[in-house]
Amino acid sequence: MSASSAKRVSFEDEPLIVVDDQNRVLDYRPKADVHAGNGTLHRAFSIFLFNAQGEVLLQRRAASKPLWPDFWSNACCSHPRRGETEAEAAVRRLAEELGLEAEPEYIYTFTYHAPYEDVGAEHEICSVFLARAHAPVVANQTEISELVWLSPEALDEALQSDPDAYTPWLKMEWAHLREAFASRLAAYGAV
Repeated sequence: MSASSAKRVSFEDEPLIVVDDQNRVLDYRPKADVHAGNGTLHRAFSIFLFNAQGEVLLQRRAASKPLWPDFWSNACCSHPRRGETEAEAAVRRLAEELGLEAEPEYIYTFTYHAPYEDVGAEHEICSVFLARAHAPVVANQTEISELVWLSPEALDEALQSDPDAYTPWLKMEWAHLREAFASRLAAYGAV
């Protein structure tokens, strides 16, 4: 990492937006509760960040993360807060986790469920965004232990050769982006 910060930006008692399978708001519950057991369906977002060379940024999740600690994932993923859209949350979180100002482009939304050992699960309606980094990233060490820029081909190869090192949402999202949104990836130089 070229630079870092250590401001805490994620809290286990932070209320997440609990939704039904049509993405209608049902309730607001603490993050720890929503991720416990088999997980409760909630809103989330995920961002793929590209540099001027068309490389994609991966982060290694901090060891302190309750779910998928030390796993590699896409640049940024989190949850909108009460009264916040996914797009607004994406802008906020890029600043909090990576020290960047950017305007992410919404690409698609999908629902997934992924248990993690006997610790808990992600069960999310997740909006996927693409964004471009116009400045150096500043990793927040409370969230991220390591960063790396990879070419799209290198990421494809890494996901094939060592899939267990990566978060389940990264694998699902990247495969769908490569298959269904190749033209959008090309607009970011990721061909």
